[in-house]
Amino acid sequence: MRRRLERGEAAALAELYDRFASLAYGIAQRVLSDEDATARVTREVFGRIWATPDSFDPEQGPMRSWIADEAHRLAVARLRRREGTGAGSAERIRTASTLARADYIVTAMPAPLREALELARGGRTDYREVARELGISDAEARRRLRLGLQLLSSAATYPDGGADDVRREHRG
Repeated sequence: MRRRLERGEAAALAELYDRFASLAYGIAQRVLSDEDATARVTREVFGRIWATPDSFDPEQGPMRSWIADEAHRLAVARLRRREGTGAGSAERIRTASTLARADYIVTAMPAPLREALELARGGRTDYREVARELGISDAEARRRLRLGLQLLSSAATYPDGGADDVRREHRG
């Protein structure tokens, strides 16, 4: 895909947009809660991909993670410009960033973990009910729930929700 973009294939950008625009939009929306700003961030993400396709390094992780990182970074930067440096703005930015990161983690986690978490959270059921519902053992249900929760807990590990922290997580 990167080589196609470097050759200037507009169809490659269209394919990426079709696959990942909703991801970029969702992350930006969670941070910004503003339709116009979210749309601008989404366009900017794909504009950057088109202008500098070599900024994506496949050895650092998948394109999906890179796009999520760019959307998050641009949305947080826009939110910081909008919020300014007031006393409560850092906390609002941190909260919005953590929620966006949690959304991304849930969508990126393997389906079995996501299903177990959704059942436990949505239905307010315990691991036994999750096991019955999914047709798995109690031990497997506990394992899936534990792993899913561990992944989700990493959403709050970014002290300021900054792009460098997110970039390290995607690449490290």
